[in-house]
Amino acid sequence: MATRRSSDAPRPKESAPAAPSAPRARARKAIAAAVSAAVTPEARHAMITEKAYLRAERRGFTPGREADDWLAAEAEVDALLELTHGGSSQ
Repeated sequence: MATRRSSDAPRPKESAPAAPSAPRARARKAIAAAVSAAVTPEARHAMITEKAYLRAERRGFTPGREADDWLAAEAEVDALLELTHGGSSQ
């Protein structure tokens, strides 16, 4: 009677391990999608308003630069939303 050695026994196939960042990437995409859906035009406007106010405050509320503050804040918020959500900010 032949006996089988443990080294002769068939080994189960090992699956390739998933990249460690794969679950994190999926989680980030899911969070970004949820947050992106939550950024309404009203929320975007509120973010721009706050950024513009902070810019004006930093320069001492000197009159005559309100439009510059608004446009810079708008560009900053849109860039942040696009970077964060990977899509359109509007």
